[in-house]
Amino acid sequence: MRTEDVLAAIATGLWRWDNASGTFSLDAEAARLLGLPAEPVRLSEAAVRSRFHPVDWNEIGSVVNLAVAEETLAESRLRIMDEHGRVIRTVRSRSKPLVEGTGHQLVGTLQEVAGQAPDAASRTPVTGDWRRSREAFLLDAGRALAEARSTAEVLRVAASLSMPGFSPDGLAVFGVAGDRLTIIGHHGQSQDDEGPFASMSLDTDYPAAEVVRTGRAIYLPSPEEYLRRFPVTWPLARRFGRRSWAFVPLVVAGRTMGAWMAAFKHPVAFTPDERSVLTTVARMLAQALARAGVAESERELSLGLQRTMMPVLGPGIPGIHVAARYVPTGGGLQVGGDWYDVIRLPGGASRPDGNGGGAGRIALVIGDVQGHDVRAAGLMGQLRIALRAYASEGHRPDAVLSRASRFLYGITDGDDGESENGPRFATCLYLEVDLETGTVDIARAGHPDPAVRMNDGTVLLRPTAGGLPLGIVPDTDYPTTRLTLDPGETLMICTDGLLETGGHDLDSGWERVRKLLESHDGEDLEQLADTLVEAVHGPGSHHTTGPLADRREDDIAVLLLSRRPAGTVRETPRRTLMTIAQAEPERIAEAREQMRQLLHDWADEDQLDSAVLMVSEMVTNVLVHTDGDALLVAEVVCGKRSRRLRVEVSDTSDELPHRRQPGEMASSGRGLVLMEMLAHAWGVDPRGEGKSIWFELNEAGAGEGCCG
Repeated sequence: MRTEDVLAAIATGLWRWDNASGTFSLDAEAARLLGLPAEPVRLSEAAVRSRFHPVDWNEIGSVVNLAVAEETLAESRLRIMDEHGRVIRTVRSRSKPLVEGTGHQLVGTLQEVAGQAPDAASRTPVTGDWRRSREAFLLDAGRALAEARSTAEVLRVAASLSMPGFSPDGLAVFGVAGDRLTIIGHHGQSQDDEGPFASMSLDTDYPAAEVVRTGRAIYLPSPEEYLRRFPVTWPLARRFGRRSWAFVPLVVAGRTMGAWMAAFKHPVAFTPDERSVLTTVARMLAQALARAGVAESERELSLGLQRTMMPVLGPGIPGIHVAARYVPTGGGLQVGGDWYDVIRLPGGASRPDGNGGGAGRIALVIGDVQGHDVRAAGLMGQLRIALRAYASEGHRPDAVLSRASRFLYGITDGDDGESENGPRFATCLYLEVDLETGTVDIARAGHPDPAVRMNDGTVLLRPTAGGLPLGIVPDTDYPTTRLTLDPGETLMICTDGLLETGGHDLDSGWERVRKLLESHDGEDLEQLADTLVEAVHGPGSHHTTGPLADRREDDIAVLLLSRRPAGTVRETPRRTLMTIAQAEPERIAEAREQMRQLLHDWADEDQLDSAVLMVSEMVTNVLVHTDGDALLVAEVVCGKRSRRLRVEVSDTSDELPHRRQPGEMASSGRGLVLMEMLAHAWGVDPRGEGKSIWFELNEAGAGEGCCG
């Protein structure tokens, strides 16, 4: 008797689906079950599809793909419909995929489900609400795994997945190290339970090892099945009290990188739909683990580069506190062109220019090479080494930057050093600090100015003379600016990333930083450094690098230095000093801003405006009527009941100012008249070479105790 006759006797039909040609071959019984005449027939895919319920037809593809991948049977229940769209019966299909090259054929049987109402298929596991729950679950799982940034986060997401209808209570992710099976992470077991599985040979008779060897999933629906297939390792699994297990390969780019185990305390039949869910989750899990592994490798490389490029700030420098932070821009390989350095200078020796050095001196350096790529990081490393060498030779700050500019120009003068916008350049701020006197000599190459937090909490941005960024032209001059850092005062230097990140420009970003510096007590520099970074990147202390979902638009480097007071900090005047050169009349605006910052808490706004006006007049008078530069010194001194502002502007001209009687239309000649009207005291003092003009203002309305 023929096989077809035997199957027909038990109401079972045969069908063959040729995926390559898109045709179906049905025997007579299969045709009858599909509502066609009971005779063998060859139909197109579209003709057969019209006989199935649309929801069930959509399910066939995933079931077949799963069977092809696992080399197992494709099983499903299908509702058959007539020409009017009514369900006439439900059939069960069991098919075997035969892979031929890039295509496949599906050969199997169709059998009517006896005693089941036509609409019962809507309540089977492959249709209805379960399917919708499954799709929603897979979308949520895919999104959560895509957002995981590290292996630990991926494992936490995997452990929290609640699969619709059959959530596992135990999970394990296995990796491969050479010829050994390792555990990447697990959930639902104690830490001590991983011992026997931590380093298992791939030749071991264990489901995960076989999955890695073959690349095919293993489903064990019962303890009896586990014992039958893996008797050697069954005792290891028996003590966990599980009833069903699924071991699914983790495949990336065609390579099996490990296995995922899902274990259940209740029996699971592992229907095609359940296997489909597990396989889909395993694919997403494998991709997430691969991404996390790449990201962690990049972060480790970034950390290694940063450790070699950034100095270790130890407690070995007497008389000062130093704190620093470096945060790279987000995304990709986290390296960039920002850097800082602290250099011990030769003490007590004479410099090559003939000037003697102090007994204890250090150099602070901060800079930013254009770009956020490996090339920028490489140039930064070379430039940092060059600056260290020039500083260690004992050169003055201006000479150090001049030599560094020539060096950078030399190594970037060609295609190898160019970026999309032309040759690379770098901004830099170089400070030489005398630890005994607090004198700071500053040379600046296109970099943001330093800031000083005084003992009373006042914060001033210290305008300094500067030159072009390093590397633009081979020979550049860098004028030196000097200031004095008193005991207890804090100096801050930073790159523009600290100021401009988050939609700020340099001015608004500086205001943000200034408020933070003023609100800090100036004692704990490490806390202050964290606070400054948090203001840009949100909560958390980011002095170490890592995956941060924040506004990382540019690298950030910040360096803080504070002189340690010997005992109690003495009352020091609030003071600022700056030079306005003949060639820089635009710095008169900076002088006015310095006065406003110096008198930020002055009680009388009218007096503040008067002080700003008089300073502007005094400095302008020097630039207009002399050939020299103007030196501005302003300080606030506390008296018994109020504060006093004293401002002095010096120049090298011996010609003394004299009172004029300007007419109504005159554009000058009112400086001394204004000082006589607005100042409490003023005067002109001749000096050996040049003169100084000064005025004093006593704060009005401050009351007793205004000086703290």
